[in-house]
Amino acid sequence: MTRLIQIIFILACLLFVFTLPGICKEKAEPSQSNVTPSLIDAVRVSGEMEFCGIKIPLGDTEIRQSLEKELLIAANNIPQVILWMKRSAQYFPHIENILKQENMPLDLKYVPVVESALLPSSNSSKGAVGYWQFLESTGKRYGLRIDQAVDERRNLFKSTRAACYYFKKLNTEFNSYLLALSAYNMGEFGLNTEIAAQENNDFFSLYLPLETQRYVFKMIAAKMILEDPERYGFYLKPNDFYPEFRFSKINLKLNTQIPIVLVAKAANTHFKTIKEMNPEIRGYYLDPGEITLLIPEGKEQGFKERFLNLYAQSSKKNNTKIHVVKPGESLTGIAQQYNMSLPSLLHLNNSPYNMVIHPGDRLRVH
Repeated sequence: MTRLIQIIFILACLLFVFTLPGICKEKAEPSQSNVTPSLIDAVRVSGEMEFCGIKIPLGDTEIRQSLEKELLIAANNIPQVILWMKRSAQYFPHIENILKQENMPLDLKYVPVVESALLPSSNSSKGAVGYWQFLESTGKRYGLRIDQAVDERRNLFKSTRAACYYFKKLNTEFNSYLLALSAYNMGEFGLNTEIAAQENNDFFSLYLPLETQRYVFKMIAAKMILEDPERYGFYLKPNDFYPEFRFSKINLKLNTQIPIVLVAKAANTHFKTIKEMNPEIRGYYLDPGEITLLIPEGKEQGFKERFLNLYAQSSKKNNTKIHVVKPGESLTGIAQQYNMSLPSLLHLNNSPYNMVIHPGDRLRVH
């Protein structure tokens, strides 16, 4: 009897071993929607491709090689592409709307994708800031306010409008959006120097710095991936995308500096929300003057009344005094003199931690 049980057990084990591969294969069979295409297949560029209305000569082996390189690098950075896709749903409608208003090519929307990954806080080692990575001098030249209180390079709407003005100027100068993109990257003087030296103004046959050559092909690669993400193995469902950035606008005319937290309370939201919706605002206060702010959609109802009530209450409680800095005084000493912490003193004056004071400076103190 024992011998018979052993034989039955061995046969059962053999049957399981021989049927296991088929069972595993059946369970592992992926659905078509989850199949990731081969990167080699995905980057086989064929057919016609245009960027800003300019045909890309894919028949040229060197050009195809440059484009395929950027496609492979971008598509292989899976987390970054997913974030591109998610944020593009959030911000592209607003960028496209401004590009249409300014009669600009919609392909320019890929510039902030490559420049900043659509992040207002992005900054470079060269001092470029914001969605479109403006240098301070260039940003000011095209109408952006950049000072200690506000940096409009971080404002999606104003920086996009400024970028349109800049690209109009560059396209007029170079008569090509691909050259305009090159100048945006390397500067007008540098590009003009190369054009004069090489006696050539065709982007595809100009010998330009490698960074600038790659810059243009990065834009084209970003366009190809974001216009047909499934070709490169990116399958996002509608709920995966971030919702479109929606907001209400409020206009304030301030006679004095006010804390941002007061606006947040009047909008029935938090300080963090106001800062994130208005990333161009620096510090904790709004300066006197006329200002337009974005607040959560629908929160404008009753805002004015709440703001005026809160402002009146704040004014009654405000017993702030002014201290005039004397020779030899320090921030720490002034804070101790008024029984304040150093962070409180800096916060009250909307000042950074590395603030330097001089005799005659006026500081707000309790």
